[in-house]
Amino acid sequence: MRRYIRHPASIPIEFTVGEQQPERALETRNIGECGIAFCADRELVPGTIVNLRIPLVDPPFETVARVAWCRARTNGYEAGVEFTQPDQAYGARMCEQVCHIENYRVEMQATEGRELTPEEAAAEWVAKFASKFPRTN
Repeated sequence: MRRYIRHPASIPIEFTVGEQQPERALETRNIGECGIAFCADRELVPGTIVNLRIPLVDPPFETVARVAWCRARTNGYEAGVEFTQPDQAYGARMCEQVCHIENYRVEMQATEGRELTPEEAAAEWVAKFASKFPRTN
């Protein structure tokens, strides 16, 4: 049983293992207050420390995470990583904000027929709602 609720999302993220060049995840599967699941082109070994970056929020969400699991899929791998930084409230807030942005993008498609890229949706959402989004202390 999960210790937290995961929020479905399809958010572009970047991850880096060690000193390698950043890689873009193929698709983000889930975001929760404790971690993120995403699809990647290559296998990530459980226990490996990765740097995560979600560039479509301002400021970009950056954190360190540990690979909890990785499964082979038809077109690559799906990996789950857990946050390792002690400030979980900040991480949860940022992830929740990303979920709101994705929901906004989907809502604009459904209600206005506008196809927004994640970056366009983020820019609009931040301009409209970021100042009202609860801050953590």
